[in-house]
Amino acid sequence: MSNSTNPSGKPPKGYHLIVRDENALLPFLLDMLDQQSRSSVKSLLHNGQIQVNGEVTTKFDTPLIEGDKIFVSSESNRKEELMHPMLQKVWEDDDLVVVNKREGLLSVTSAPGQRMTAFNILAEHYHKINQQNNVYVLHRLDRGTSGLMMFARTTKAYDVLKADWHSMITKRAYIAVIEGRPLKDEDTIVTYLAENDRMKVFCTDPMHGKNSISHYRLLKYNNWYSMLELELETGRKNQIRAQMEYLGHPIAGDYKYGAHTDPDGRIMLHAQSLHFIHPISGEEMKFDHPAPKSFFDVVKE
Repeated sequence: MSNSTNPSGKPPKGYHLIVRDENALLPFLLDMLDQQSRSSVKSLLHNGQIQVNGEVTTKFDTPLIEGDKIFVSSESNRKEELMHPMLQKVWEDDDLVVVNKREGLLSVTSAPGQRMTAFNILAEHYHKINQQNNVYVLHRLDRGTSGLMMFARTTKAYDVLKADWHSMITKRAYIAVIEGRPLKDEDTIVTYLAENDRMKVFCTDPMHGKNSISHYRLLKYNNWYSMLELELETGRKNQIRAQMEYLGHPIAGDYKYGAHTDPDGRIMLHAQSLHFIHPISGEEMKFDHPAPKSFFDVVKE
């Protein structure tokens, strides 16, 4: 929570509500604002337009007791926007932030002096708002991969997600443009992955590698390339890239993993879908960000 401010000195526009019984904030608002959709009510929270007893809150599970005063502002009080060409904020609340990462941007690094990472961009953004703000790494995307990532903003959200990551992530799906066309239009790929001393992941046997499972389906194809949607059952390092090379259909532009062509000037892999159970509210959150138009151009007939 943060104290509300009104720089103009004018009374804020909106209306007041009084809590009559114990409740949580979101159910209370949905009941009182029954002419509005659930998504529009949640937008009021996200935009900082809800005050509880004079303080702005974006937490939809804020507990309410009889006599609490709720103010619904008609004016947005959103926090400072993230403005960066390599990283776009898709959604945030007090516990999590979901972003769309451009290809070419590192997720995180331990290299000294390397500031251009998704983690550092977010950390600096939130520190500008409040020096007490923190960001915690939950997972990574390869430098050459674009798409959706999630970071925790509180230690509680981080701990809950990391303790049961596999169960709480309900969908992670990617779009890839690969060389050639696979024999099957849909299939499950099961391999065992390990990493060699050159930091390349390869398929090996159960004694030396970790079980890695991906499900794919063919979306589009032409004489040279195919577009696949791949859903991860496991999330190993470079899993899709290594498995596509293993199948003999490397991702276009991915020379490290066997590609012979580079039609788009990048590795043609994009994290399109990220669905998860919110670690605090328990609600399933679903985010989808389409692959770049250039992916579709490469596979057009």
